[in-house]
Amino acid sequence: MLNVQIDTFSYQNQAILEGISFQVEKGEHLALMGESGSGKSTLLKIVYGILHVEQGSVFWGKQEALGPNFNLVPGEPYMKYLSQDFDLMPYTTVEENVGQYLSVFEQETHAQRILELLMLIELEDYANVKVKNLSGGQQQRVALARVLAQEPELLLLDEPFGHIDNFKRNSLRRNLFSYLREKGITVITASHDPNDVLPFADNTLILENGRMLSHQRTKKMFRNPPNYYTASLFGEVNEVPIRLLKSYAEINRSVLVYPHEFQMSKKSGLEVTVKNSFFKGSHYLIESEEVQEGNMLYFNAPKKLKPGDTVFLNVSLETINNRLQVEQGADKKGTSI
Repeated sequence: MLNVQIDTFSYQNQAILEGISFQVEKGEHLALMGESGSGKSTLLKIVYGILHVEQGSVFWGKQEALGPNFNLVPGEPYMKYLSQDFDLMPYTTVEENVGQYLSVFEQETHAQRILELLMLIELEDYANVKVKNLSGGQQQRVALARVLAQEPELLLLDEPFGHIDNFKRNSLRRNLFSYLREKGITVITASHDPNDVLPFADNTLILENGRMLSHQRTKKMFRNPPNYYTASLFGEVNEVPIRLLKSYAEINRSVLVYPHEFQMSKKSGLEVTVKNSFFKGSHYLIESEEVQEGNMLYFNAPKKLKPGDTVFLNVSLETINNRLQVEQGADKKGTSI
């Protein structure tokens, strides 16, 4: 188990992280989410041992992970870190870069192991190509294979697909995270992309301005986000006063509603005027203006709607009540309508 406790971490007298405390079970996949500058990369660097923290600690089981004040070379043997800087050997081949980190005592299995890793990152046809001749996305995949070659118990990934073309990301995500789960490798992935998180992460930790805002099961967090900031990290979201959704309600509060949670009606509900329609492949994202108070709302529709069209939106009572149960979204637990 990984146990992280950071009371405070400052850089040049400026607090970067405060009040961070969490655990990651062996074999678990934890996602770190937050806007740029929220502290995701800094947190990974502290866990790995690149940055020294005075007020805090990092333990892997009973073994403390020590920072640069104790280790000449950052990191612990059981832990590997894939940063946004690839640190490859540009004038050697792909297979040489990967093979460099295989055990010298297992020479007879090197070729098979290298092929396995190159197939995982879908670069087996580039085994003999020098790294300097690869694209940025291909180099990122080689860097990934290199850290996997070292068979870590704990793997830290910082925006692992940031340089990779969209058409390759989906298969690479599936291959990588399935492989890591099969091997029982504990993973922390820092990402701003919900596609890296929702299908794969067991738990998600939200950072805002260096503080831990929420830490819970990924599906639970998405279905009932504790606040607007958290919900917005997963995509478009609306904050709607309950009185506009349910006129009989006496609760002076707003609830978060994802675009897909609105149900369209031609006769009754929250009246909105269509402003724009954005094609999303399987549906259209509709930008609209709420008639009563003029707020902008986004909802999904199966077909394109014309600017000026009037439609009515409804949200199920179950969705509203579920959001009201979230402690940070209500004054009192158990409130419902």
